[in-house]
Amino acid sequence: MQREQFDVVVVGGGGAGFAAAIEARSYGRDVVLLEKNPEVGGTTVWSVGSISASNSPHQIRSGIKDSPLHHWEDMPLFASHDKRMGKQGELAPPENGMLRKVLADNVTETLRWLMDKGIVFFGPMPELPNRKPRMHVVVPNSRAYIYHLQRHARKIGVDIRVNQRARSLLRDGERVIGVECADADGGRQEYVARGGVVLTSGDFSANREMKARYISEQAARIGPINPASTGDGQRMAMEVGAQIVNGRFSYTSLRFLAPVKQPLTQRIPPWPIVTKFIAWALDHLPQSILRPFVLSYVTTLLVPELRMFAEGAILVNKNGERFVDELDRPELALLDEPDQCGYAIMDDTTARKFSAWPYYISTAPGVAYAYLPDYRRNRPDVYACGNTIAELAQRRGIPAATLEKTVADYNQAAGKSGNTRPALVKPPYHSLGPIKYLMGFTEGGLAVNESLQVLGNDDQPIPGLFAAGGVGLWTKADSVTCFDDVAVEPLG
Repeated sequence: MQREQFDVVVVGGGGAGFAAAIEARSYGRDVVLLEKNPEVGGTTVWSVGSISASNSPHQIRSGIKDSPLHHWEDMPLFASHDKRMGKQGELAPPENGMLRKVLADNVTETLRWLMDKGIVFFGPMPELPNRKPRMHVVVPNSRAYIYHLQRHARKIGVDIRVNQRARSLLRDGERVIGVECADADGGRQEYVARGGVVLTSGDFSANREMKARYISEQAARIGPINPASTGDGQRMAMEVGAQIVNGRFSYTSLRFLAPVKQPLTQRIPPWPIVTKFIAWALDHLPQSILRPFVLSYVTTLLVPELRMFAEGAILVNKNGERFVDELDRPELALLDEPDQCGYAIMDDTTARKFSAWPYYISTAPGVAYAYLPDYRRNRPDVYACGNTIAELAQRRGIPAATLEKTVADYNQAAGKSGNTRPALVKPPYHSLGPIKYLMGFTEGGLAVNESLQVLGNDDQPIPGLFAAGGVGLWTKADSVTCFDDVAVEPLG
């Protein structure tokens, strides 16, 4: 077994990992960054890429007066806002107000730090319920983070190793002194840290055993958006006495499957000349010219609005059977259906309604709203249409006779016994799908303090061990706040 020594060992090559590695290297430390996959990126490349910040250069340039205090005050409002928008679940898990303040006080400095590395943002955009426009959107997409951070890290001398899966932490007494890894061929390597080990290996949304243990057996059945989020950092840290707190919370949602072919916005290279032009265009060109570009981005966010079911759409499985009341947590029922997938079916009356404001299929807040015609134009893999139910079924690969009976049975009950939902009677008929219920990330993480030192079961720091990003989000706290702009819910 080979052994190498560094000042700092960083485990995980996503955004948090690169930030930790770059900062350590900027202090003259000898740093290695370890990534288990053939390429770096982590969950960062799966993200939307927006950052909410106050007193940013973009706000100042736009004449917007804001403050970290107001940002801190607005964060908990997302919970009640999401409830009003009809999202499910207990939306405000217990979090530490100290960490919320750390975010509000430092996010603008982080934004400037990212800009200094060559990353370009446009905005600020409105983002309810924030009282001021605070959303800054990365250009051209979230891959720009890793492109520029990796480039800068290599330039200043960070040693980046891929295909290095961390297996266990090395200790000298109570102190963590390094990591043992396995490469793609099964070879073993030890990376010893003279200063400390930083875990930035993401959440455990792809670890079925951990989801069952900390959330529920039901949650264990929900597939992950990022299959590499296997909880390696949490597992290793717990082996040396760390603890996971608030592990029962996760972010889940119904989603359209991602396109097999990368959309335009994912193929645009994040070169400085390109990103600066896009940012300029977004600030200066008419919306009529920008809409095709922006909407190609929005329709790949893949999160359908459940409102379409309240307005007349139904949800069927791949066999053409309606299996749930669409207004009563349809995502949970979808787990029991073939391939855990379904299709939204609507007639032309509902389709026309969802072709204009305020009825949209999906949204990127403050950027644009995507309507049914946008999906017809940008997502032929998701959208289908037929002049008859049988024709629609044929185009979907669904048994026509079953779907015809499903729609007939639904229409017979529509408008009766207090059922106010409209019948599906006006052709042509439209469909969106497949739709799956997926887990974006788990919210619980290793207990850390304000210095991001990992805490043991006695709430004391474990010497030499740090955690950031999805692996070390939490500290113990009695306060209840909302740290982000997503619905966070306990399952089971």
